This record gives sequence, C-alpha cells and structure tokens, in this order.
Amino acid sequence: MTDALALAPVETVRPKYIGKPVQRLEDPRLLAGAGRYTADIQLDRMLHLAFVRADQAHAEIRAIDTNAAAAMPGVVAVLTAADFADVADLVATSRMQTYNATHCPLLARDRVRYVGEAVAIVVAADRYRAEDAAAAIAVDYAPLAAAIDPAAALAPGAPQLHPEVPGNLVLEREFRTGDAAAAIAEAAHVVEGTFRLARKSPLAIETRAYVADYDRGRDAITLFSSTQIPGVVRDALASLLHLPGNRLRVVAPDVGGGFGGKGSLYVEEVIVAALARRLERPVKYVGDRLEDLTSTSQGFDEVVEARLGLDAEGRFVALEAEVIGDIGAYSIYPWTAALEPVQVVSFLPGPYRIAAYRGRVRAATTPKPPTGPYRGVGRPMAVFALERLVDMAAVRLGLPPDEIRRRNLVRPEDFPFRIGSGIRWDRSGFLECLDAASVAADLTEFRRRQAEARAAGRWLGIGFASYAELTGIGSRIAVAPGMPINTGSETATIRIDATGAVTATFAMASHGQSLETTLAQIVAEELGVRPQDVAVVQGDTDAAAHGTGTYASRSAVIGGGAAIRATRTLLGKVKAAAALLFDVDPAEVETGDGVIFVPGTNHRIDFADLARAVYSDMAALPHDARATLEAQESFDPRLGTTTSATHLAEVEIDAETLAIRLTRFFVAEDCGRMINPLVVDGQVHGGVVQGIGVALLEELQFDETGQILSASLADYLIPTAAEVPSLGVAHLETELPANPGGFRGMGEGGTIGAPAAIANAVSDAVAHLGVGVATLPITPSKLARLLADNEKE
Repeated sequence: MTDALALAPVETVRPKYIGKPVQRLEDPRLLAGAGRYTADIQLDRMLHLAFVRADQAHAEIRAIDTNAAAAMPGVVAVLTAADFADVADLVATSRMQTYNATHCPLLARDRVRYVGEAVAIVVAADRYRAEDAAAAIAVDYAPLAAAIDPAAALAPGAPQLHPEVPGNLVLEREFRTGDAAAAIAEAAHVVEGTFRLARKSPLAIETRAYVADYDRGRDAITLFSSTQIPGVVRDALASLLHLPGNRLRVVAPDVGGGFGGKGSLYVEEVIVAALARRLERPVKYVGDRLEDLTSTSQGFDEVVEARLGLDAEGRFVALEAEVIGDIGAYSIYPWTAALEPVQVVSFLPGPYRIAAYRGRVRAATTPKPPTGPYRGVGRPMAVFALERLVDMAAVRLGLPPDEIRRRNLVRPEDFPFRIGSGIRWDRSGFLECLDAASVAADLTEFRRRQAEARAAGRWLGIGFASYAELTGIGSRIAVAPGMPINTGSETATIRIDATGAVTATFAMASHGQSLETTLAQIVAEELGVRPQDVAVVQGDTDAAAHGTGTYASRSAVIGGGAAIRATRTLLGKVKAAAALLFDVDPAEVETGDGVIFVPGTNHRIDFADLARAVYSDMAALPHDARATLEAQESFDPRLGTTTSATHLAEVEIDAETLAIRLTRFFVAEDCGRMINPLVVDGQVHGGVVQGIGVALLEELQFDETGQILSASLADYLIPTAAEVPSLGVAHLETELPANPGGFRGMGEGGTIGAPAAIANAVSDAVAHLGVGVATLPITPSKLARLLADNEKE
C-alpha cells in the first residue's frame, strides 16, 4: 500500500459517460458471431420437439391417431393433451369486474380455437425425425361455426368460442369525464370516422426458442428461453410444475429481438420444461417461421369509431369513441386481454386539452391467434385514430395541420395534466416537439412543391402526428388493471469483488436495446470507473430474487433508477473504506476513471487496491470497519413519466401505379436525459421503420373460415432498406423528470407516431381527390379501391 500512496499529487476529474455516444459493449461479441442464442445451445443426450398444429380455426377433435408416428425410428414419445392432465391451463387473471378469463390448455383437448394451436407433440432424437413423425399424425376434426369478425362475434347468437366467456365478450370498460355527447351536440364543428389497424406479427429475427435441462440430483430445471420476461416465466413455472423457485432457473441468453412477442408465457415453454423433468433429458424446441407467424402472439387489431367536437376557433371540446378489440382465441398470460384494447381508450385523448371524454371498449374473442404485447401497445391505434381526426378537423376549418395542434396541445403551464381517461402527464415537451417539427416541415415551401408536383402528375403529401406516452410505469399504474404481478419495480445489485472487478446484476433481459452498454454507463459514471470495466448480468432468475423483465419502455427509468441508487450506496462504502486508508474524511474522497483519490494530495489507489485491503489484507483496515463492497437497492417510480414527440412524414404517390414512396421522415422527441445518443437514435430509427411497416406493408390476413392467408414472408411484407428514407431526429430536453436519472423511456415511440404521420401524409397527398385514409396498412390496391369507391359516390 505504501507505494500506491507515494505517488505525486493528482488532479483528476471524473469522466462523464451518461449522455456520451459510448460504443456498444455488446458489439464485439455479436458482430463476430460469438453471441449465444437459445438455438445455439447443445447439450448431451438432447431431445427435440416438433408440434402438430391445428389446420382448422374452430373444430372439435374427434380423434388423434399417433400410432404411425410412435413407430418411426428415433421417436422417443408422442404426446397429446391427456399426457399433461397434471399441468393446469394457463389462465390470465384480472380483478376487473367485466373481465372473463379464458382457459388455455397446453395442448388442445376437445377442440381447437385457431389455426396454429398446438394439438400434439413428437419427441425425437433430432428435429428432422420429429418433423417427419409429426407429419404422420392424423387428426380427425369436425369443423364448427366461427365468427371471424370481432363485431360479428359480439352479435347475439354468434358461435360461442369458450363456454366461460358468454357472448364472446372478454371484457368491457368505459372511461368518462364530463358529458361528451352533449358537448359534441353543441359543438361548432364535428369530425368523425371509423378507423382500423390490421393485425401485425412482431416478427423478430430470432423465432421463439426454448431449451430445458433437468438436474436429477436436485430435481431442478434450467430453462433457456428467448424471452423478454424470465422472472414471470420462472414464477409461473414454479406454480404450474409445483417446484420451488430455487429449483427453477430461467435464463434469457442473447435474444434476437422481441417487440413484445416474447413478452408473454407460452405453452411451449411449459411443455419443454415439463418434458425435460419427465424424460430426465434435455429438451429443445426452436420454432420455424410458419410457427412464428401462426402461434406467436400478434398485435393491434382494433376498430375505433370516434367523433371529435371543436369550437369555432378550432379548439377541441369533446371526444367520443367506441372501440372493439379482437383479442384472438385466448387471453394471454400474464397481461390478459385487457392490455391492448384498454390502452387504446386509455390513451385516446392523447396530449391534448379535451374537457369531455367518453371512451368505451369491448374485447371479443375470435378463432385467431391470441393478441398480446406489441411495440407501442394500444397507443399506435389511439394515435392513428385521434391524429386522423385532428387532420380532418384542420381541413374542415382551413387551418394548417401544425396550427390546429398548437391550439390544443397541453401547454407548459398546464402540467401536471390529467386527461379524460385519468392518465396523468408530467412536464414534457409537447409544444416544443411540435415547434421543432414545424420548422423542419417548412409548410409554405412544401405547399409550393406540392402544387408544382400535382401539375406534373405527381402527388405529394405531408403529415404530422403528436403523441404522449407513459413510460417507466410504476406499481401504482401496474396494479390498476388487476394483474397478479408487480411490473412497477426493479432491483439492482452492484458488487466489487476481491479483484476489484465491478459486476452489476439486474432482473431485466435485453433483447436488442443495448442494456449491457447503457446500464454499464450509468454504473460507471456513478461509481467512477469505465463502462468497459462493468460486467452487466441480466436475464437470469438465479441472479435476482424478483424481477419481471424488459418491456413497456421501463429499463432506463426503473432499471436505471435502481442502478443509480445501488451504485450511490456502494460508492459510500468505497469512500468510507478509502478514507480509513487515507486517514481523511470520506467526503474528501473522489473516484474517477477507475482511481480512488483525494484531490490535491498524493492519496491514490485503484479499485483492485481497495478490494485487496477490504477482502484480503487483514492488516489494512480495522476489523469492525470491514464491509462487503456490495449494495442492493430497488426503485419504484409509482406513476411513471411522460415521453412526447411529434413525427413528420412526407410521401410521394405515383399517379399511375399508386405506389406510395416515403421521401422524408423527421422525429422531434423529448426522452429526458439521454444515456447514450447512439442507442437513442437507433431505437428511434428502428421504431420508425417498424411503424413504416405498420402503415404501408404489414397485415396478417384471414379468410372467412379463420385460415391465415399471409403465413410466409412472401405474403407478409416487412420494410427493407428500400422503403426507408433518411431519418432526421431532434432530441429535446425540456425538463428532467423526478426519477433518479432524469430519464424517460423511448423504445416504443417510433412505432407509436409513425403510422399516424404516414396516414396523414397519404391523406394529404390524395386530398384533392376527395379521399382519406381510415385503415392501415394503406397499400396501392387499397388506395385504388378508395378512389374507385369515391368515384361511384
């Protein structure tokens, strides 16, 4: 220690890492092909699963003939629902009074309820033999009537999908503030419309995959899962398989995207874990793309019938909406069927001052794959419907699209502001984002270009979309829907080991958000080390007592908040120990760049020296002063915080082919204090690209019998680089929220704002033809039908 203390006086300034474009720490591993995804896991004596999936949307199962499959070489077992009688159905519960839970069996028992539902399983020595045997299984179905359209499913006398769900009505809920109907009746202007957002697939580049390994000596299971929610999966498996949590470990290794589709518990996870224990061998399942498109939860699928009333000056006075959500065959665990459709009516008033509001939602069960979390959850539909009404109102009153928003957005002096559904907005840059987008739009110049283009036979259009979202949602909001899990808190454990190395442990599970980098930046800045010196452990239920996962734009706000609290507690221990070594007051000790020092003196050691003094050198510190260099803290923001943005889209439509080309896109967003601008830009860009798919390309289509018509990437189209224009992003920081880091969530915003902005741009481009967009995606063929129908009227 003497040599370490005899250095020349140092003047060190702690480097700042939060707000800096630190290169992603994940990249060297992932770009070199050294990542470890679930499909990469190979274990001795591993068995492979193949599922037989229903090819009928609604049918009784008369018989399943497995004899031929069971006799095939390499087949270990063939199983049907009767083989899992000891495992309970998946039931997503809720305390909402109007909610009717569905019962989802691991394998279909007496009937199937959507094309793609698992009916039987083959377990074999390899996937090839499992697939061959699965093809040999014959299922005798008796088709049943089906109501594919959600409105038809709610009509009296419609075919019943579940005996426990009367009238196919899973839930009904209404939000009301003031008398919206009366206010609209007296309004100077009223605009109205019926809007539809088609079903989407999350379509992560990595399909769902699971590997379960059984430890016979401990009667313990380790499940490797491509999941966003390892904690939820662990807790559910413990209940379903009757094992304590300390004998059930769920690990999310590298995960190749999720977008919400990996944010729920699936029957395949339960089956893989149960079979590994039953067969006492590792069991593996990796879904193919057909299975992904037919059995992974899907997104959106709502119809919104809405009316907006305005006064003579164009100020909003009331909003009314009727929403029907198609939740598919089952209410997904743990989020329930309420997640998507209830958020549509919750967020429908948006960032605007609307005195009176009534929004009613009904969720119908239909014979389609279940809907579940999808990037944006409810808000893309809400923003699409409301922002179309706002543009329709602007046209009615002859106002520019930015001006009508400026007259109605919640103003800085109005915060905190409670909208008609009860959601509370804290201070965010509603107007500031609009102003930045308005400058970027330069509407006067655009209208000149638009007129010139129309004269030349080209149709240009411009569209705005303003929105607000609640991010980093705390326990007070999480409890409101009545779910049996706590999604509102996160715990961080920061530890310095005997070598001086720093490890930060979280229950979150990254699936592409760069959490290894951003969490390391937070810990590094608070502790005084470099980001590359911090090892981030995440996605492993053995590493944390509780945690749900990564979803709902929560990681930076809640996980980052916990990281700051825990690191500050640990820093106090570091300073206390170093102060004893330096014989100074702890308040004099500073840290930075991996060094612990007292400014203006020659007192200087590194973290390895400190760890040696605390853990190994028994003469360095008094016995009663030794404290483990570890801290654990939790953070619960209670309500959450508001993120806001305005999106701007420009399109050009070919007048002959009606091909829609996005020529420009701009986002002005207030996400609070940025941890890493590179990561923030990447999240914005990725979200906008996903929103482009929502607006122009992606649609899961079903025929009148429930057969899916777009179950391949030849039919389900997604954006490529050719469809994406140059993206401009302006970051605003109007006022930092009250959480420890001043962070706002921003991972979903691109998908929330882009569809509405593009819909408004397309509508503006064809406004001279008397049509507007009410359904997304808008494709050339749909646009042709709109124009043809308009000509007939």
